[in-house]
Amino acid sequence: MENTTNVRNADRIKSLFDLTGRVAIVTGGAGLLGGHHASILAAAGAHVILLDLEVCNPLILAEGLQQSYGQECAGLATDITSEQSLLQVNEEIMKRFGRIDILINNAANNPKVEADSTGKQWSRLENFPLEVWNADIAVGLTGAFLCSRIFGQTMAKRSRGVIVNISSDLGVIAPDQRIYRKEGVPKHEQPVKPVTYSVVKTGLIGLTRYLATYWADDNVRVNAISPGGIFAGQPEEFTRKLHELIPMKRMAREDEYEGAILFLCSDASSYMTGQNLIVDGGRTVL
Repeated sequence: MENTTNVRNADRIKSLFDLTGRVAIVTGGAGLLGGHHASILAAAGAHVILLDLEVCNPLILAEGLQQSYGQECAGLATDITSEQSLLQVNEEIMKRFGRIDILINNAANNPKVEADSTGKQWSRLENFPLEVWNADIAVGLTGAFLCSRIFGQTMAKRSRGVIVNISSDLGVIAPDQRIYRKEGVPKHEQPVKPVTYSVVKTGLIGLTRYLATYWADDNVRVNAISPGGIFAGQPEEFTRKLHELIPMKRMAREDEYEGAILFLCSDASSYMTGQNLIVDGGRTVL
C-alpha cells in the first residue's frame, strides 16, 4: 500500500509540472534570461517558440533547444512593437502548432548605467534622451501589451492559457542609486540607473493585475515574476555594495529563476493569478 501511495504521489508531482504538448512563446527569447526560460519549458515537454529580432538569430537557438530536448521548437524573427508583425507570427504559430498555451513577456531593452562617447552621463534624468525613453517603453511595455492582446485572445478563445510578465525587484522598490556612485565625481555627473527600467518593470506589474481580472472568466491566468540581479561579472565595487542590500549576500545565478518560471507556467500554480512572485534573495523585504 505504501509503495502504491508513493507511486501516486510521484505521478502527481510529475503531472503538476508536465508541459508535454503545450506551446510556449518567449519574447526576447535569444537573451540571457529568455534562453533559460525557454530551456526549462522545453525540458518540461513544451514546444517553445522564441521571438526576437533577426539579428539575434532566434532560429539557431530554437534548433539548439530542439536538439537538446527533442520537442519541435521554432525561432521567429519578430518586431514585438509592430502589431502587424505579431499578427503574422500568431497566424504562423497557429498554422504550425494549432494552439498557444503559454506566453512569457520577457523582451526588454536594458538601458546601461554608463556615460556616452563624450563622457556625458546620459542616464541621469536631466539628460535622459527622449528617443531612448520612447524605445524602452515601446519594447518593454507596448510590446508586452501587444503580445498579451494578440496571443492572449488566442488563449481566451480556447478558455485556457498562461501569461507571465518578467518584471524586476526594481518594479517593487526604487533603485538605490548609491550603489552606482563613484568617488570624486560631481553629483550632477554621477551614474544612475535609468528611469525607464523602473517605469517599464513597474508597469508590467500593473498590466499583470489588469489582465488577470480581464481574462479570469476565460481561464487565462496572468502572473509576474520579479527577479533580482544576476551576477555576470559586474565590477567588484558594485557587487559589494549590492550584496550589502541583499539578506542572502549575493546576486542570483543565471539558472536560479528556472524553477519559478516552471511553477508559474505549469498546473502547479493553477489557482494563482494576478500575483507578482518576487525572487530576489530577500532584498525587497528590508
